[in-house]
Amino acid sequence: MGAPLQDLKRTGLYDLHVDLGAKMVPFAGYEMPVQYPLGVLKEHLLTRNAAGLFDVSHMGQVILRGATPTLSLERIVPQSIAGLAEGRQRYAFFTNDAGGILDDLMVANRGDHLFLVVNAACKDADIAHMRAHLTDCEIEVIEDRALLALQGPAAEAALSSLVPSAGAMKFMDIAVTDSDFGELWISRSGYTGEDGYEISVPNAHAQAFARALLAIDTVEPIGLGARDSLRLEAGLCLYGNDIDTTTTPVEAALEWALQQPRKSGGDREGGFPGAERILAEFENGASRRRVGLLPEGRAPMRAGTELYASEEAESPIGQVTSGAFGPSIERPMSMGYVAIDHAATGTKIFGDVRGKRQPVTVADMPFRPATYKR
Repeated sequence: MGAPLQDLKRTGLYDLHVDLGAKMVPFAGYEMPVQYPLGVLKEHLLTRNAAGLFDVSHMGQVILRGATPTLSLERIVPQSIAGLAEGRQRYAFFTNDAGGILDDLMVANRGDHLFLVVNAACKDADIAHMRAHLTDCEIEVIEDRALLALQGPAAEAALSSLVPSAGAMKFMDIAVTDSDFGELWISRSGYTGEDGYEISVPNAHAQAFARALLAIDTVEPIGLGARDSLRLEAGLCLYGNDIDTTTTPVEAALEWALQQPRKSGGDREGGFPGAERILAEFENGASRRRVGLLPEGRAPMRAGTELYASEEAESPIGQVTSGAFGPSIERPMSMGYVAIDHAATGTKIFGDVRGKRQPVTVADMPFRPATYKR
């Protein structure tokens, strides 16, 4: 059960969602739009073919200042933050002493400080974690800014019509720029597999900025339903479903997110929580692996579906963590964890769907290639 409605928070764009006819649902302690009158299927395809505008103001925005904030942050993440160039951002995650993932986040280098965006459901715990472990840093939680994501092939033209400098940015670039809507903090990134942006805008200008984007013919509002199917087609993890405190980066197939300086033999090897286990798994592998899964037929295999090596096997070899129908690939798709012996692409296994074993094939992700502007 979610929180009672009276206990839910609202983003600064709540009234806009209601005006646009959104269906509001509880999510991570907030009332959030799950879909608009277009419906999830059309919203998904519109994002792939034009541009979708998402309210992600429920996420946590944090500024980290200190003498050497990059090196300080490296005490609690396994990424190379000291190697992150000014004007660039990087995907990172907090780990625990067992090598599990406490949350994933984005880290941007803005010169004399870092700008972090953390997940809504984890932000209070993340901020407490940083305050406990980064006592040499000033941690400023940003409360007066909204966060919007503009995603899709028409995103560059749409944003550039309001912020001309946005078009020159590349994937994972960040910028701070003045505009008619106050100072905007822009990154060229997102959670859909599409080219696009995430824009932090002062609350006082958030509705006007959102309405200005929505006034552009190619831009439509998109809810959480399509956000989930878009990120799943892109093979991207949802914290709490596909990664959590029980999954290590190697189990989660996130090796790409650790840079060489933090690995064995690197200039700043280890020194983060869970390093012993994580670095050992880099060398020797893990006993299970997050994989893509393509079920046969038209019915998705949802989160919680147990996976088996054969129709007759008694003990499961893994479990689905996310599953949905993929509108762009026109078929069901899932991801989940399987024992390493069954993790090779092309392996046929079986999911238990309402007591019946249904065939599913281990597949590479993303299910649909990303279109980031490199």
